Amino acid sequence: MKSGIHPAYGPVVFRDRAADYAFLTRSTATSEKTIEWEDGNTYPVIDVEISSASHPFYTGTARVMDTAGRVERFERRYGKRQDR
Repeated sequence: MKSGIHPAYGPVVFRDRAADYAFLTRSTATSEKTIEWEDGNTYPVIDVEISSASHPFYTGTARVMDTAGRVERFERRYGKRQDR
């Protein structure tokens, strides 16, 4: 790798405020805010809106609506199509 052209790559804490979940990883992202981690060291922290701890797909709270339900709802709302 060429020196001096790549961003700094170091430890960063990503924190999901909605799920009260945080994890330490390495990234090129930086932040002015810092947090003291469980190991006693201070790391930059980046607040994210959604993570695997709060995303409906990963938590199993995703709603699935079948196409038959959508068709029935459409027909109730706008009436059935008449045969010609």
